[in-house]
Amino acid sequence: MPPASPELISPRSPRVAAARRLAKRNFRGKERLFLAEGPQAVREAGAQPGTLVELFATVEAAERYADIIGEARDTGARVHLAAEQVIADISTTVTPQGLVGICRFLDTPFEEILAARPQLVAVLAHVRDPGNAGTVLRCADAAGAEAVVLTDASVDLYNPKAVRASVGSLFHLPVAVGVPVERAVAGLKQAGARILAADGAGEHDLDDELDKGTMGGPTAWVFGNEAWGLPEETRALADAVVRVPIHGKAESLNLATAAAVCLYASARAQRAPGGCRSVTDN
Repeated sequence: MPPASPELISPRSPRVAAARRLAKRNFRGKERLFLAEGPQAVREAGAQPGTLVELFATVEAAERYADIIGEARDTGARVHLAAEQVIADISTTVTPQGLVGICRFLDTPFEEILAARPQLVAVLAHVRDPGNAGTVLRCADAAGAEAVVLTDASVDLYNPKAVRASVGSLFHLPVAVGVPVERAVAGLKQAGARILAADGAGEHDLDDELDKGTMGGPTAWVFGNEAWGLPEETRALADAVVRVPIHGKAESLNLATAAAVCLYASARAQRAPGGCRSVTDN
């Protein structure tokens, strides 16, 4: 059988132009579609029924990732074999991996998250860097959080850099977007969560909180802006403002690292005897 040939060879194709426009926030919002690049993201998108709408692949990538292509077709996604120049034109990365998917928005209504009474939640308040937002989402997924909330002052969840930084975790857990921070905190408190604001100048030490046994219950961590942290009015909404202790000479931790430490501290406390999740839970 002769090798397959790309059907899309011109970046000027209307189909390619429509995909390329999704790199811009206003077009994403209008179409409620976003780009997912690379085999990991596309595979995870395809595992969610109805999420992957369209897939562009180079001939080489289609052969290398035949299982992903097959799964995409099985879910009803339109698959296009495209020239490398077409993929490069759609992609937002310097070195495309040969697969670019178009996916439907995934955000979950905040009320649905509250109704599930989650035990561990990450709230991103005023987070503007898409790489940090995606990495925190990935950390929350890894730590077993049940939801992530992005406030209305935070970056677009579907920014291509945020999607890449989440490394597929965007497709794993509920995420609410555009929630005012006051509403997020009030709703999570009503749902039974203790609100902890992470801040390098916090009056409570994370190690002390763990030692005192205060972190075994349902918890929502609020993480702030990369450069200036949380504003005073947001800190005032929390039940406690907690700092990650610096035992060495580092001036501080970046947002994603601090978030990972805090979320894993809660995850461990909740799974200890007496925590809100039994140690026998799967």
